[in-house]
Amino acid sequence: MIEKHVSSSVFFRIEHEKIPCDRHKIAALSAPFNAMLNGGFTESLQEEIDISKNGITPSGMRAVREFSETGSLGDHCPDVLLEVLIFANRFCCERLKDACDRKLASLVSTRQEAVALMEYALEEHSPVLAASCLQVFLYEIPNCLNDDRVIKIFRDASKYHISIMVGSAAFSLYCLLSEVTMARDPCSDITAYFLERLVESAVSNRQKQLSFHQLACVRLLRKEFNEAEQLFEAAVSAGHVYSVAGLARLDFIKGQKFRSYEKMSSVISSFSPLGWMYQERSLYCDGEKKWENLEKATELEPTLNYPYMYRAASLMRKENVQAALAEVNRILGFKLALDCLELRFCFYLALEDYPAALCDVQAILTLAPEYRMFEGRVAATQLCTLVREHVENWTTADCWLQLYDRWSSVDDIGSLSVIYQMLESDAAKGVLYFRQSLLLLRLSCPEAAMRSLQLARQNAATEHERLVYEGWILYDTGHCEEGLHKAEESIQLKRSFEAFFLKAYALADSSLDSSCSSTVVSLLEDALKCPSDRLRKGQALNNLGSVYVDCGKLDLAADCYISALKIRHTRAHQGLARVHFLRGDRNAAYEEMTRLIEKAQNNASAYEKRSEYCDRELTKADLEMVTQLDPLRVYPYRYRAAVSMDSHKEKEAIAELSRAIAFKADLHLLHLRAAFHEHIGDVSGALRDCRAALSVDPNHQEMLELHNRVNSQEP
Repeated sequence: MIEKHVSSSVFFRIEHEKIPCDRHKIAALSAPFNAMLNGGFTESLQEEIDISKNGITPSGMRAVREFSETGSLGDHCPDVLLEVLIFANRFCCERLKDACDRKLASLVSTRQEAVALMEYALEEHSPVLAASCLQVFLYEIPNCLNDDRVIKIFRDASKYHISIMVGSAAFSLYCLLSEVTMARDPCSDITAYFLERLVESAVSNRQKQLSFHQLACVRLLRKEFNEAEQLFEAAVSAGHVYSVAGLARLDFIKGQKFRSYEKMSSVISSFSPLGWMYQERSLYCDGEKKWENLEKATELEPTLNYPYMYRAASLMRKENVQAALAEVNRILGFKLALDCLELRFCFYLALEDYPAALCDVQAILTLAPEYRMFEGRVAATQLCTLVREHVENWTTADCWLQLYDRWSSVDDIGSLSVIYQMLESDAAKGVLYFRQSLLLLRLSCPEAAMRSLQLARQNAATEHERLVYEGWILYDTGHCEEGLHKAEESIQLKRSFEAFFLKAYALADSSLDSSCSSTVVSLLEDALKCPSDRLRKGQALNNLGSVYVDCGKLDLAADCYISALKIRHTRAHQGLARVHFLRGDRNAAYEEMTRLIEKAQNNASAYEKRSEYCDRELTKADLEMVTQLDPLRVYPYRYRAAVSMDSHKEKEAIAELSRAIAFKADLHLLHLRAAFHEHIGDVSGALRDCRAALSVDPNHQEMLELHNRVNSQEP
């Protein structure tokens, strides 16, 4: 029998067009192709095979041929690549499918493309393409969640489809989506749906605790009380103590106030008491008992808003105006909480102190332009308009004078208010938004600060100004080198104060080489030669003084600080105090910081710095004052703990750190407490703190070393 010769070439016919291919190379694409072309099928004996009904065009087949010959895909339009992807899936061509998946993923850049391609990615099980589409959606959060098409993708995706998108990270995805939608509207259907998916994707006990509790809270807000109760109970059963508060709320709604009180009392007696427990229990009692619970809540967790607000409102009802204002000012001194600003605004309205009321409502609108007051019933912008009718209008010159006065007295909220008012005029908006961002950073409002920086960029009057703001955006997001390049581009267009200042600031931060100090000095001197206002020149002089101090040039540093003080850059007192201290005059340093304390409205940091220039008793008093003014500052806790440790009072030292860690899990505090635990032989306590800290910053070198050392001691 004579064996029939089979050509090494094969033609794939699609309608009226033939695509010549190498039989062996096509066969190598997959087992099905190999069986078709080299096995016992009829096609193995044919030189021409009709694939017209396989959903691929001649262009698509040519791309398949190209891959079979070169192992890569050239430049093809997305439609052709989609054909090839489907074709590769149908014939089990894994390498071709993977190449197609990656090629399509590289082409996704807009939401429109991501929406269109996600469907194919899920149908064809293309994880790289799906991840690329998802990345576009996540990059545009929260805005993309206004798009019904995006919502539909997340809402209708099966567990299998979600695994294609994110692998085993379904819980993380729905955790993010639900957080975003809860922040926008916790009662919305989509929030509830995302949280239902969160519950479905929960695997570990901690995930179940969180998901049950969050969905229960949303059900409670939606007045779906039976469902809320079941979910809170499920969370408690999983070990989520905080969900007991949800059950207490439900009992209260049912009219069982005493039962609510008992539930919270049980939590307090069964666990290490925390501020939120006492705050929650205060809701179910009255009079002195309520006041005592709120005082305890503030003692344990001074960052909780409600206790201050309740006490302030109670004092106001008793017409104790100054005490009421002092109480709400306590928290506003270290935490710019919108509800506290709103309460103070109401106080000022009641007192007919319209300038102060206007100041607060403008600060609110700076932080949250869409904010609604009185439980969401009235837009803050409307109230701002009404109050302004009772306040004298300022000219542009008046505004600059007011800004200068408030900035100099470190009145950050007042400064925000003035800038808000100036932005409503025809002033140079880019410059003002930039100043606004600086204030917001000082007030620990990074998101609002970034929004202001972006607005500064959008409203920049010139190209060189825009480059400066882009540079700050890059710098503030961790791209220091890129920020430097933007500053240099700006300087090439025009030598300006802000461009030189940005370059000096970024260079000083990015280089550990002491030789760059002379460059930074030169840049700041160039900045000072350029036109600018005294607010910014004072900052440049202050920074220049700091560089001179680091170089040991104390006389030059003192000259800079004194020049800054002459133009009312109040914070220069701190630099001058450092110069006095380095010259060996501790008393002069102390007096210099005292001047800053007297001038600055926000002076917790000044007390903290002054504590370095006095004896132990005065240091202790200053640091106690710091904790009263701003309990979020960690240095006082560390100092007091170290003093206790030096006195061999280990339990007191650990208790002092624990006091702060209860409401602020700061890395430095955790590191110090872990070291103290190690010192007294509490290996499990040390490991717990190490792991907590490393979950925040996995690359913290000192904590890694401590963790490794302690871990080796674990039995």
